[in-house]
Amino acid sequence: MIKHIVCFKLKEGEDVHKAAEVLRSMKGKVPTALEIEVGEDFLKSERSYDIILQVTLKDRTALDEYQNDPYHCEVVKKHMHAVRQSSVAVDYDI
Repeated sequence: MIKHIVCFKLKEGEDVHKAAEVLRSMKGKVPTALEIEVGEDFLKSERSYDIILQVTLKDRTALDEYQNDPYHCEVVKKHMHAVRQSSVAVDYDI
């Protein structure tokens, strides 16, 4: 199993709730994503990121398929690239 985690810091004025909903919209639409969890930061410290995305996938092949999934690429990535200031990611075996 693979865990894919991305933290997003949004541009000033962008809607955190809308971005989180776009990420959540992958549930049921991206078949290789076994589990999708999205959280919104409440602390709002200087070092905080605004949103975390955690996706569980079967294996590295599924991760590659996820990265190239049409819905993920055309809807989710497109939106997140437009609203994010920065992001960091980690992928690891579980």
